[in-house]
Parts: sequence; C-alpha cells; structure tokens
Amino acid sequence: MTVVGPFGLSVRDQALEADVQAGLTAVEEGLLEATKSEVPFITEAAQHLVRAGGKRFRPLLVMLSAQFGDPYAPGVVPSAVVVELTHLATLYHDDVMDEAEVRRGVASANARWDNSVAVLTGDFLFSRASHILADLGPEAVRVQAEAFERLVTGQILETAGPQDGRDPVDHYLDVLGGKTGSLVAVSCRFGAMMSGTDETVVDVLTQYGERLGVAFQLADDVLDIASDSHESGKTPGTDLREGIATLPVLRLRERAARLGLAEDVALCELLDSDLTDDARHAEALRLLRAHPALEQARRDTVRYAEEARAALAPLPECDAKAALVELCDAVVHRAG
Repeated sequence: MTVVGPFGLSVRDQALEADVQAGLTAVEEGLLEATKSEVPFITEAAQHLVRAGGKRFRPLLVMLSAQFGDPYAPGVVPSAVVVELTHLATLYHDDVMDEAEVRRGVASANARWDNSVAVLTGDFLFSRASHILADLGPEAVRVQAEAFERLVTGQILETAGPQDGRDPVDHYLDVLGGKTGSLVAVSCRFGAMMSGTDETVVDVLTQYGERLGVAFQLADDVLDIASDSHESGKTPGTDLREGIATLPVLRLRERAARLGLAEDVALCELLDSDLTDDARHAEALRLLRAHPALEQARRDTVRYAEEARAALAPLPECDAKAALVELCDAVVHRAG
C-alpha cells in the first residue's frame, strides 16, 4: 500500500499511483509556470499561496477521474491546473472578504500586502486560468463558466442570507453546493471529459464530485469547531470569531428554536455577542464542542459522503473507483 494525495489517500495499484503522482507533479509545474509574470512582484504575489502548499484536492480528482478514459490525454493536466488556479484565486478574494490573516499556515496575501494586491492577484490568477482554458475547447470554456457562475452565486447567496421563510440549513447547503461543490464537480468532469470517457461516465463523476465537495466543506465546518489545529492552517474557531454561521451553529439555532432549552438559547446569545473577545470566543468553542449540534453536523457530513459513494455505483470496479470511494471515507474521518 502506498500513499498519495490529501488525507493520506492509499492507492494500492502501482501503475495508478505512478500515473497520479506524475500527473500531480506536472500540475505543480504547471501552476508555477502559469503564475509567472514579467513583473517580479506579480510573480511573488501570485505564487504566494502556490508555494504555501495545500491538499491539491481538485487536481487529484481530475487525475483519478481521467483513469476512466485515457489518463495521458493532453488536456488532463492543463484542466487540473485550471481548476486549481481558479480555486486559488477564490482564496485570495475570500481572505479579503473575511479579513483573514492566515491561509495555509502563512500570512494571507491581504495581511502580507493589502486588500488591493490580494484582489488584483486573484484576478490575475483567473486570467491565467482562462488563458489555459481557451486551448481546451469551447465545451471546456462553457463548463468552467457555468461552474464559476454557480460559485459566485453561492458566495452572493451567503452574503445576502436566506430569504424570509427559507430554512437556514437548506439555504446554507445550497450555498455550499455553489461555493464548493461546483468546482469539485468540475474537477471530476474535466478529468472524465479530457480523457475521452463517454457522457454517462462524465455525468456519474460530476454527480460524485458535487456531493463530495459539499461533504468536504461540511467536514471543514466541523473541524473549525472540533479540532485543536485546523488542517487548512486556519486558527480553530475562525468562522465563529468572524460571525460566520456554519452548519454546527445553524443546527444549534434550529434546535434552540424547536426546543427552547435555556442552555441552547444562552449559547445562541453568546454566539451573537462580540467573539473577538478571547474569553468569550474560548467559551463559545468549549460549549459548541460538547453540544449535540456538532454531532448533527457530523451526521450531515456523513450523509453527503455516502451520497457521493452511492453515485459511483454505475462505474466499473477498478483501482481508480476504489480510490474515489476511499476519499469519501477520508472526508468522513476528517469530521471525526
């Protein structure tokens, strides 16, 4: 058994491991090439998060999905570079909106430089992704454009909040489908498309990616509360401090509204207070870690991961399918 990719994913077939590792190495080289500029400062800013590392979750999915066709097809690696560049660009923008100071264990671009540099660097990465995408054909451009529209729509919906009468949990899951699920789904779709699989396989892998992407983000929500050292390099409780209502908080509020228990109502009031205060923030984290809402969020994560696994059923049994199934297990394991 060997190990490759995020979460210590084990790949039991040596040929598959070699393909995936070679592909991810090529993606890394492609990312560095795509983020070079004639202006040294732009290169430094654009490569800031590339060099900080990361799971390369989306390129890994491109490589595994391409195994159902020709994994050596010329569009596979460039499409993986496109999705990772797009993802990185959104991180630069997200950190500005969230006023984040740390990303992947290093200073965020907005903290190291300023908001303007971070926003413009994100735009630069989008432009480089588009340049590569143009060589992959009009269908690839259309797929990426639709996914990017969903991604931005999800971000806007998160900012706007649920409409009157809309269930906040349902709204939040829709937000995640756009913000995270869309680009993870495109990763699987590009791998299948670029490797020349038939449309049925493309659709199956796209559905898998959509569900896995939501499960992946829900696991992050749980980790933000439950872990002592967040895998992404973020400080635990970052979302709480910033007043972002992730799924554990939404499940708490749902329970408080339904049951009206004094301790639930009191915790909601604490969460609505100024959590930039370290003592209040620590108390909120302590109480949430012991609250049933966190376990409910874990169950939600498991449900989406199981839906992702079930979506793979029509695919033939092979080592690539086994690896995709194991990713479902790894996401659940991250959530505890």
